[in-house]
Amino acid sequence: MSGVDTDVIVVGAGPVGLMLACELRLAGVTCVVLEKSTEPTDQSRALGFTARTIETFDQRGLLPRFGGFDTIPIGHFGGVPLDYREVPGGSYGAKGVPQSLTVAVLNDWAEELGVEVRRGWEVTDLQAGEGHVEVTVHGPQGAGRLRGSYLVGCDGGRSTVRKKAGIDFPGHDATIEMSFAEVVGVRGVRPRPNGERVAGGMVLAFQQGEDIFRVTYYDAAVTPRPGYAPPSFEEVAAAWLRLTGEDISAGTPRWIGRFTDATRQAATYRKGRVFLAGDAAHIHLPIGGQGMSAGVQDAVNLGWKLALAVKGRAPEGLLDSYHDERHPVGARVLVNTLTQRSLYLTGEAMQPLRELFAELTVLPEVRRHLIGMVTGLDIRYDMPDGGDHPLLGRRLPGADLVDEGERGKTGTLQLLHAARGVVLDLTGDARIRQAAAPWQDRVEVVSAIPHTADGEDPFEGAAALLVRPDGYIAWAAPAGHGPAGLDEALARWFGKAVTAA
Repeated sequence: MSGVDTDVIVVGAGPVGLMLACELRLAGVTCVVLEKSTEPTDQSRALGFTARTIETFDQRGLLPRFGGFDTIPIGHFGGVPLDYREVPGGSYGAKGVPQSLTVAVLNDWAEELGVEVRRGWEVTDLQAGEGHVEVTVHGPQGAGRLRGSYLVGCDGGRSTVRKKAGIDFPGHDATIEMSFAEVVGVRGVRPRPNGERVAGGMVLAFQQGEDIFRVTYYDAAVTPRPGYAPPSFEEVAAAWLRLTGEDISAGTPRWIGRFTDATRQAATYRKGRVFLAGDAAHIHLPIGGQGMSAGVQDAVNLGWKLALAVKGRAPEGLLDSYHDERHPVGARVLVNTLTQRSLYLTGEAMQPLRELFAELTVLPEVRRHLIGMVTGLDIRYDMPDGGDHPLLGRRLPGADLVDEGERGKTGTLQLLHAARGVVLDLTGDARIRQAAAPWQDRVEVVSAIPHTADGEDPFEGAAALLVRPDGYIAWAAPAGHGPAGLDEALARWFGKAVTAA
């Protein structure tokens, strides 16, 4: 688009902003990332990500860059233990992956893809014009302006983009405060990986390294303090001693922080050419690694849609589908974290509810429901014109394939490394390839058959699937169905067909 400096301006170079920028570059769209911090974070913050986000990174071939990590099999919901392996692909998330490593992985990937990250640049204002958005920035060379076709605020809970765009952020302020510290050189700390309710609060502790513990606690005697300054290590050590009887005062803190249960969600994730993602769109109590994970999935949902819009290929309503799909997901995260807070961090008055909850989790359907909610594995988007197959709107299941093309043996998630749409033909029906041919500039057609040792069909009898770049199934054909409806689904999600000259 003429008259702009870049196609998309992304504000914020945390995991969400970097993931979005990489998605845009994979689609051939230019973007500039503006970040007011001069260096990437070296703090752990989030210590992992959910099972669905593991799949999301795997869809882009990123998992090897993390150097290997374990997943957590046993987790909880509000302190009630659950075996997260009960759901296929389920876990309580990646174990011990600090946010600093996630940022480093995404930052390296962004550099390889040619993303321009301008550090030390702070956005102070924005104006939406005809066909563009312009931001005012202050940086090392002073004040300036930058114009893009679209603007995405990935700039955290205190988002300048959200405020300047005039997007409401309803919810409630903090009612509780929790503190944490990474401490080197401590002995005698008992691991409590799922947390433990104690007289006067709750404590959680796990080992991050041979000589490093992460301790987190809720002290019911402490009311939320104004501002964002962390407590002193002396305060942390005194509170930990009072709540557990364990003395960590001889240790050396690497990082101290605090967080609250302040819970808010943007009224809309889109206002014209301005979008919000990650904490700029939703904040909540950080339980189960859901915050950063929801933001990364926001980015993957939005990136390919913005790219089609920049290229003039987006069908009507595609950009609106970002809010329509992700706002309910964010709202559900807020509901489950608030519920867990009530179970986890309230006094004896809540004990009857805890006992009832423990009874309910004896039921397999209840356990699977809770696990699906926390992991994000049960997300299902509305897919009009896609049919009525049970996989429709759900994520593409991870499965091995024997590809009839050059790949040979491959996996479903590997098909999404290029962030393109995929028509997966599972029966060798030539009509599928012919029907998808007019969209070949945006969608790849792959003919393959499932390769499973146990003989189970992960595709539940589907003969062909249309998979969006974010990994969600937009059309599914039952056996013998042929390509009926495929062209409508392709047009709905990828725009008009290209007619051969």
